[in-house]
Amino acid sequence: MTHATGFLVASAVVGIAVGLFLLVRGLRAYRAGEPVRGTGTSRIESLAAGEVRLVGTIEAGPVALVSPLQSVPCVYYRARILEDRGQDRATLLDEERAVGFRVRDATGSLRVFPHGARWDAPMCFRDQSDWSGEDPAGLDLNKGPAVTSATLDREAAVAALLTVHGADGGPAEGPDGLPDGGALAAIAASGGEGNLIAGIGGGPFGLAKGRRHYEERRLAPGDIVTIVGTAVPFHDIDDPATADRDEPTLALDDPEVARNIAEARAAGLLKASPDEAWGNAAIPGFGIGRPARAPELDPEARPLPVAPAEEATAAAAIFDIAPGELVMAASPENPLVVRAGSPGDAVARDQGALTQGLFGATLAIVAAIVLALAVQGGAW
Repeated sequence: MTHATGFLVASAVVGIAVGLFLLVRGLRAYRAGEPVRGTGTSRIESLAAGEVRLVGTIEAGPVALVSPLQSVPCVYYRARILEDRGQDRATLLDEERAVGFRVRDATGSLRVFPHGARWDAPMCFRDQSDWSGEDPAGLDLNKGPAVTSATLDREAAVAALLTVHGADGGPAEGPDGLPDGGALAAIAASGGEGNLIAGIGGGPFGLAKGRRHYEERRLAPGDIVTIVGTAVPFHDIDDPATADRDEPTLALDDPEVARNIAEARAAGLLKASPDEAWGNAAIPGFGIGRPARAPELDPEARPLPVAPAEEATAAAAIFDIAPGELVMAASPENPLVVRAGSPGDAVARDQGALTQGLFGATLAIVAAIVLALAVQGGAW
Protein backbone atom coordinates (compact mmCIF):
# COMPACT_ATOMS: atom_id res chain seq x y z
CA MET A 1 0.00 0.00 0.00
CA THR A 2 1.45 3.35 -1.07
CA HIS A 3 1.68 6.41 1.18
CA ALA A 4 -1.12 8.13 -0.75
CA THR A 5 -3.37 5.09 -0.37
CA GLY A 6 -2.65 4.92 3.36
CA PHE A 7 -3.56 8.58 3.75
CA LEU A 8 -6.78 8.02 1.78
CA VAL A 9 -7.72 5.05 3.98
CA ALA A 10 -7.06 7.01 7.17
CA SER A 11 -9.12 9.96 5.89
CA ALA A 12 -11.98 7.66 4.94
CA VAL A 13 -12.00 6.05 8.40
CA VAL A 14 -12.11 9.48 10.03
CA GLY A 15 -14.92 10.47 7.67
CA ILE A 16 -16.96 7.40 8.63
CA ALA A 17 -16.45 8.07 12.34
CA VAL A 18 -17.41 11.76 12.03
CA GLY A 19 -20.39 10.95 9.83
CA LEU A 20 -21.74 8.32 12.24
CA PHE A 21 -21.24 10.71 15.17
CA LEU A 22 -23.23 13.45 13.41
CA LEU A 23 -25.94 10.95 12.46
CA VAL A 24 -26.38 9.62 15.99
CA ARG A 25 -26.31 13.08 17.57
CA GLY A 26 -28.77 14.50 15.05
CA LEU A 27 -31.24 11.63 15.38
CA ARG A 28 -31.00 11.72 19.17
CA ALA A 29 -31.71 15.46 19.24
CA TYR A 30 -34.61 15.06 16.81
CA ARG A 31 -36.17 12.25 18.85
CA ALA A 32 -35.80 14.30 22.05
CA GLY A 33 -38.07 16.94 20.50
CA GLU A 34 -40.92 14.52 19.80
CA PRO A 35 -42.96 15.51 22.91
CA VAL A 36 -43.06 19.13 21.73
CA ARG A 37 -44.00 18.26 18.14
CA GLY A 38 -46.64 15.71 19.17
CA THR A 39 -48.58 17.76 21.74
CA GLY A 40 -50.93 20.72 21.26
CA THR A 41 -50.60 23.90 23.33
CA SER A 42 -52.97 24.34 26.28
CA ARG A 43 -53.99 27.52 28.07
CA ILE A 44 -53.20 27.72 31.77
CA GLU A 45 -56.64 29.12 32.57
CA SER A 46 -58.41 26.03 31.23
CA LEU A 47 -55.76 23.47 32.10
CA ALA A 48 -56.82 19.93 33.01
CA ALA A 49 -54.76 17.21 34.66
CA GLY A 50 -52.72 15.08 32.28
CA GLU A 51 -50.02 15.55 29.67
CA VAL A 52 -49.97 19.15 28.42
CA ARG A 53 -47.84 21.60 26.47
CA LEU A 54 -47.53 25.17 27.74
CA VAL A 55 -45.91 28.18 26.13
CA GLY A 56 -45.14 31.18 28.31
CA THR A 57 -42.64 33.37 30.08
CA ILE A 58 -40.51 32.25 33.00
CA GLU A 59 -41.17 33.91 36.34
CA ALA A 60 -38.90 33.27 39.31
CA GLY A 61 -40.17 31.25 42.24
CA PRO A 62 -39.22 31.92 45.87
CA VAL A 63 -35.52 31.45 45.06
CA ALA A 64 -33.32 31.82 42.01
CA LEU A 65 -29.94 30.41 41.05
CA VAL A 66 -26.87 32.53 40.38
CA SER A 67 -24.97 31.19 37.38
CA PRO A 68 -21.33 30.26 38.08
CA LEU A 69 -19.64 31.92 35.10
CA GLN A 70 -21.56 35.17 34.65
CA SER A 71 -23.37 35.62 38.00
CA VAL A 72 -26.77 35.97 36.30
CA PRO A 73 -29.98 35.16 38.26
CA CYS A 74 -31.65 32.23 36.52
CA VAL A 75 -33.80 29.14 37.07
CA TYR A 76 -31.53 26.73 35.19
CA TYR A 77 -27.89 26.58 34.17
CA ARG A 78 -25.38 24.15 32.74
CA ALA A 79 -21.83 25.42 33.22
CA ARG A 80 -18.53 23.90 32.12
CA ILE A 81 -14.90 24.88 32.53
CA LEU A 82 -12.35 22.91 30.53
CA GLU A 83 -8.60 23.40 30.76
CA ASP A 84 -5.86 22.45 28.32
CA ARG A 85 -2.97 20.66 29.98
CA GLY A 86 -0.47 19.80 27.32
CA GLN A 87 -2.08 17.22 25.04
CA ASP A 88 -4.90 16.58 27.53
CA ARG A 89 -8.01 18.55 28.44
CA ALA A 90 -9.24 18.44 32.04
CA THR A 91 -12.77 19.21 33.21
CA LEU A 92 -12.68 21.65 36.12
CA LEU A 93 -16.43 22.23 36.31
CA ASP A 94 -19.39 20.44 34.76
CA GLU A 95 -22.52 21.31 36.69
CA GLU A 96 -26.23 21.34 35.84
CA ARG A 97 -28.72 22.82 38.26
CA ALA A 98 -32.34 23.98 38.33
CA VAL A 99 -34.89 25.39 40.78
CA GLY A 100 -38.66 25.63 40.72
CA PHE A 101 -40.26 28.50 38.84
CA ARG A 102 -43.55 29.68 37.37
CA VAL A 103 -44.56 29.92 33.74
CA ARG A 104 -47.06 32.59 32.69
CA ASP A 105 -49.15 32.89 29.55
CA ALA A 106 -51.89 35.37 28.69
CA THR A 107 -54.41 33.54 30.91
CA GLY A 108 -52.50 32.88 34.14
CA SER A 109 -49.43 31.27 35.72
CA LEU A 110 -48.50 27.79 36.88
CA ARG A 111 -45.78 26.38 39.13
CA VAL A 112 -43.19 24.10 37.54
CA PHE A 113 -41.31 21.48 39.56
CA PRO A 114 -38.22 20.75 37.44
CA HIS A 115 -36.69 17.67 39.07
CA GLY A 116 -35.56 15.27 36.34
CA ALA A 117 -36.45 17.65 33.51
CA ARG A 118 -34.87 17.52 30.07
CA TRP A 119 -33.57 21.00 29.26
CA ASP A 120 -32.92 22.70 25.94
CA ALA A 121 -31.31 26.01 26.95
CA PRO A 122 -29.43 28.47 24.74
CA MET A 123 -25.67 28.92 24.95
CA CYS A 124 -25.39 32.29 26.67
CA PHE A 125 -21.63 32.38 27.15
CA ARG A 126 -18.84 30.61 25.31
CA ASP A 127 -15.32 31.97 25.39
CA GLN A 128 -11.78 31.08 26.33
CA SER A 129 -8.74 32.60 27.94
CA ASP A 130 -6.02 33.85 25.63
CA TRP A 131 -2.60 32.27 25.29
CA SER A 132 -1.23 34.47 28.07
CA GLY A 133 -3.85 33.12 30.48
CA GLU A 134 -5.97 36.30 30.55
CA ASP A 135 -9.64 35.45 30.99
CA PRO A 136 -12.33 36.78 28.61
CA ALA A 137 -14.05 40.05 29.42
CA GLY A 138 -17.49 38.44 29.70
CA LEU A 139 -16.43 36.18 32.56
CA ASP A 140 -17.93 37.22 35.92
CA LEU A 141 -17.36 34.33 38.30
CA ASN A 142 -19.92 33.88 41.05
CA LYS A 143 -17.91 34.04 44.27
CA GLY A 144 -20.91 33.89 46.56
CA PRO A 145 -23.88 31.59 47.22
CA ALA A 146 -25.31 29.69 44.27
CA VAL A 147 -28.91 30.36 45.41
CA THR A 148 -30.48 33.73 46.18
CA SER A 149 -33.90 34.97 47.17
CA ALA A 150 -36.07 36.03 44.26
CA THR A 151 -38.54 37.89 46.51
CA LEU A 152 -36.39 40.46 48.28
CA ASP A 153 -38.20 43.62 49.29
CA ARG A 154 -36.69 47.10 49.65
CA GLU A 155 -35.64 46.57 53.27
CA ALA A 156 -33.91 43.31 52.37
CA ALA A 157 -32.09 44.98 49.50
CA VAL A 158 -30.86 47.71 51.87
CA ALA A 159 -29.71 45.03 54.32
CA ALA A 160 -27.82 43.29 51.52
CA LEU A 161 -26.02 46.53 50.71
CA LEU A 162 -24.98 46.84 54.36
CA THR A 163 -23.66 43.27 54.53
CA VAL A 164 -19.92 43.01 55.18
CA HIS A 165 -18.12 41.90 52.03
CA GLY A 166 -14.65 40.57 51.39
CA ALA A 167 -11.87 42.60 49.86
CA ASP A 168 -12.67 41.25 46.39
CA GLY A 169 -16.28 42.45 46.55
CA GLY A 170 -17.71 39.01 47.32
CA PRO A 171 -19.19 37.86 50.60
CA ALA A 172 -16.88 37.63 53.58
CA GLU A 173 -15.07 34.31 53.56
CA GLY A 174 -15.92 31.46 55.87
CA PRO A 175 -13.52 29.82 58.31
CA ASP A 176 -11.96 27.72 55.58
CA GLY A 177 -11.35 30.73 53.35
CA LEU A 178 -13.99 29.82 50.78
CA PRO A 179 -17.25 31.54 49.90
CA ASP A 180 -20.33 29.66 51.05
CA GLY A 181 -22.31 27.61 48.56
CA GLY A 182 -20.78 28.59 45.21
CA ALA A 183 -20.11 25.86 42.68
CA LEU A 184 -16.60 27.12 42.03
CA ALA A 185 -15.77 27.12 45.72
CA ALA A 186 -16.61 23.42 45.73
CA ILE A 187 -14.00 22.84 43.03
CA ALA A 188 -11.28 24.46 45.10
CA ALA A 189 -12.38 22.55 48.18
CA SER A 190 -12.25 19.25 46.28
CA GLY A 191 -8.52 19.66 45.61
CA GLY A 192 -7.28 17.37 42.90
CA GLU A 193 -3.83 17.31 41.35
CA GLY A 194 -2.84 20.72 40.03
CA ASN A 195 -6.09 22.38 41.12
CA LEU A 196 -4.37 24.66 43.63
CA ILE A 197 -1.60 26.02 41.45
CA ALA A 198 -3.20 29.33 40.44
CA GLY A 199 -6.59 30.98 40.48
CA ILE A 200 -9.05 31.67 37.69
CA GLY A 201 -8.68 35.29 36.70
CA GLY A 202 -6.59 35.95 39.79
CA GLY A 203 -9.52 34.93 42.02
CA PRO A 204 -9.44 32.85 45.18
CA PHE A 205 -10.64 29.59 43.72
CA GLY A 206 -7.27 27.96 43.18
CA LEU A 207 -7.77 26.34 39.78
CA ALA A 208 -4.77 25.26 37.78
CA LYS A 209 -2.98 27.20 35.03
CA GLY A 210 -3.63 26.49 31.36
CA ARG A 211 -5.84 27.82 28.62
CA ARG A 212 -9.43 27.57 29.84
CA HIS A 213 -12.64 27.16 27.87
CA TYR A 214 -15.90 28.42 29.36
CA GLU A 215 -19.47 27.44 28.44
CA GLU A 216 -22.71 28.40 30.13
CA ARG A 217 -26.27 27.60 29.08
CA ARG A 218 -29.12 29.05 31.11
CA LEU A 219 -32.76 30.02 31.26
CA ALA A 220 -33.76 33.07 33.28
CA PRO A 221 -36.88 34.99 34.29
CA GLY A 222 -38.30 36.74 31.24
CA ASP A 223 -37.28 34.01 28.79
CA ILE A 224 -39.99 32.40 26.66
CA VAL A 225 -40.14 28.61 27.00
CA THR A 226 -42.15 25.67 25.73
CA ILE A 227 -42.86 23.08 28.44
CA VAL A 228 -44.25 19.59 27.97
CA GLY A 229 -45.05 17.52 31.04
CA THR A 230 -47.79 16.33 33.31
CA ALA A 231 -50.20 18.65 35.09
CA VAL A 232 -50.95 17.06 38.45
CA PRO A 233 -52.50 18.21 41.73
CA PHE A 234 -49.81 19.29 44.16
CA HIS A 235 -50.76 16.60 46.67
CA ASP A 236 -49.89 13.89 44.09
CA ILE A 237 -46.20 14.84 44.11
CA ASP A 238 -44.32 12.33 46.25
CA ASP A 239 -41.65 14.67 47.59
CA PRO A 240 -42.14 18.37 46.76
CA ALA A 241 -38.80 19.30 48.35
CA THR A 242 -36.77 17.24 45.89
CA ALA A 243 -39.18 17.81 42.95
CA ASP A 244 -38.64 21.57 43.25
CA ARG A 245 -35.00 21.49 42.25
CA ASP A 246 -32.20 19.57 40.60
CA GLU A 247 -28.96 19.97 42.51
CA PRO A 248 -25.49 18.40 42.37
CA THR A 249 -25.97 16.77 45.74
CA LEU A 250 -26.17 13.19 47.02
CA ALA A 251 -29.23 11.47 45.61
CA LEU A 252 -31.83 10.17 48.03
CA ASP A 253 -31.52 6.74 46.43
CA ASP A 254 -27.82 6.59 47.30
CA PRO A 255 -27.46 3.47 49.51
CA GLU A 256 -25.62 5.29 52.29
CA VAL A 257 -28.04 8.22 52.31
CA ALA A 258 -31.04 5.87 52.24
CA ARG A 259 -29.59 3.90 55.16
CA ASN A 260 -29.00 7.06 57.20
CA ILE A 261 -32.53 8.26 56.55
CA ALA A 262 -33.98 4.90 57.51
CA GLU A 263 -31.99 4.87 60.75
CA ALA A 264 -33.05 8.42 61.59
CA ARG A 265 -36.69 7.58 60.88
CA ALA A 266 -36.52 4.43 63.03
CA ALA A 267 -34.95 6.41 65.87
CA GLY A 268 -37.64 9.08 65.67
CA LEU A 269 -35.13 11.78 64.73
CA LEU A 270 -36.92 12.98 61.59
CA LYS A 271 -39.23 15.92 62.16
CA ALA A 272 -42.83 15.82 60.97
CA SER A 273 -42.95 19.37 59.60
CA PRO A 274 -40.69 22.27 58.56
CA ASP A 275 -41.80 24.19 61.65
CA GLU A 276 -40.43 21.44 63.89
CA ALA A 277 -37.25 20.99 61.87
CA TRP A 278 -36.33 24.62 61.27
CA GLY A 279 -38.12 26.58 63.97
CA ASN A 280 -38.15 30.31 63.22
CA ALA A 281 -36.41 29.73 59.87
CA ALA A 282 -39.62 28.10 58.58
CA ILE A 283 -41.54 31.39 59.03
CA PRO A 284 -41.83 33.22 55.68
CA GLY A 285 -39.94 36.51 55.84
CA PHE A 286 -37.96 35.65 58.98
CA GLY A 287 -34.61 35.66 57.19
CA ILE A 288 -35.09 39.24 55.98
CA GLY A 289 -36.44 40.62 59.24
CA ARG A 290 -40.12 40.64 58.16
CA PRO A 291 -41.64 37.45 59.60
CA ALA A 292 -45.22 36.66 58.63
CA ARG A 293 -45.92 35.75 62.27
CA ALA A 294 -44.22 36.37 65.60
CA PRO A 295 -41.16 34.11 66.02
CA GLU A 296 -40.10 32.49 69.25
CA LEU A 297 -37.17 34.51 70.57
CA ASP A 298 -35.06 34.69 73.68
CA PRO A 299 -36.72 37.11 76.17
CA GLU A 300 -33.68 39.40 75.96
CA ALA A 301 -33.62 39.44 72.15
CA ARG A 302 -34.89 42.41 70.19
CA PRO A 303 -38.34 41.50 68.82
CA LEU A 304 -38.79 41.62 65.07
CA PRO A 305 -41.65 43.60 63.54
CA VAL A 306 -44.34 41.29 62.18
CA ALA A 307 -45.09 41.94 58.51
CA PRO A 308 -48.44 43.53 57.65
CA ALA A 309 -51.25 41.19 56.71
CA GLU A 310 -50.87 41.91 52.99
CA GLU A 311 -47.20 40.90 53.11
CA ALA A 312 -48.07 37.72 54.99
CA THR A 313 -50.72 36.94 52.38
CA ALA A 314 -48.23 37.55 49.57
CA ALA A 315 -45.67 35.31 51.29
CA ALA A 316 -48.26 32.57 51.71
CA ALA A 317 -49.11 32.82 48.01
CA ILE A 318 -45.43 32.29 47.17
CA PHE A 319 -44.53 29.55 49.63
CA ASP A 320 -47.80 27.75 50.39
CA ILE A 321 -49.43 25.56 47.74
CA ALA A 322 -52.98 24.27 48.06
CA PRO A 323 -53.13 20.45 47.87
CA GLY A 324 -55.44 20.52 44.85
CA GLU A 325 -53.55 23.18 42.90
CA LEU A 326 -52.32 21.95 39.51
CA VAL A 327 -48.56 22.06 38.97
CA MET A 328 -46.25 20.86 36.21
CA ALA A 329 -43.88 18.01 36.98
CA ALA A 330 -42.36 14.88 35.51
CA SER A 331 -44.21 11.59 35.87
CA PRO A 332 -43.17 7.95 35.35
CA GLU A 333 -45.10 7.97 32.08
CA ASN A 334 -44.16 11.41 30.76
CA PRO A 335 -40.85 13.26 31.15
CA LEU A 336 -40.79 16.99 31.79
CA VAL A 337 -39.29 18.83 28.82
CA VAL A 338 -38.33 22.52 29.02
CA ARG A 339 -37.20 24.07 25.74
CA ALA A 340 -36.17 27.63 25.03
CA GLY A 341 -38.45 29.65 22.74
CA SER A 342 -41.79 28.94 21.13
CA PRO A 343 -42.81 25.54 19.69
CA GLY A 344 -41.86 26.88 16.26
CA ASP A 345 -38.36 27.70 17.50
CA ALA A 346 -38.01 24.23 19.00
CA VAL A 347 -39.23 22.52 15.81
CA ALA A 348 -36.78 24.58 13.73
CA ARG A 349 -33.91 23.39 15.94
CA ASP A 350 -35.17 19.81 15.56
CA GLN A 351 -35.17 20.16 11.79
CA GLY A 352 -31.64 21.53 11.93
CA ALA A 353 -30.56 18.54 14.03
CA LEU A 354 -32.20 16.15 11.56
CA THR A 355 -30.50 17.86 8.62
CA GLN A 356 -27.16 17.55 10.41
CA GLY A 357 -27.83 13.87 11.02
CA LEU A 358 -28.65 13.27 7.36
CA PHE A 359 -25.47 15.08 6.35
CA GLY A 360 -23.57 12.79 8.70
CA ALA A 361 -25.16 9.74 7.10
CA THR A 362 -24.18 10.98 3.63
CA LEU A 363 -20.63 11.68 4.79
CA ALA A 364 -20.33 8.20 6.29
CA ILE A 365 -21.61 6.54 3.10
CA VAL A 366 -19.24 8.52 0.86
CA ALA A 367 -16.31 7.81 3.18
CA ALA A 368 -17.17 4.10 3.20
CA ILE A 369 -17.18 4.02 -0.61
CA VAL A 370 -13.81 5.82 -0.70
CA LEU A 371 -12.44 3.36 1.85
CA ALA A 372 -13.60 0.37 -0.19
CA LEU A 373 -12.08 1.76 -3.38
CA ALA A 374 -8.81 2.64 -1.62
CA VAL A 375 -8.46 -0.82 -0.08
CA GLN A 376 -9.38 -2.48 -3.38
CA GLY A 377 -6.89 -0.30 -5.26
CA GLY A 378 -4.15 -1.00 -2.74
CA ALA A 379 -4.77 -4.74 -3.05
CA TRP A 380 -4.25 -4.49 -6.77
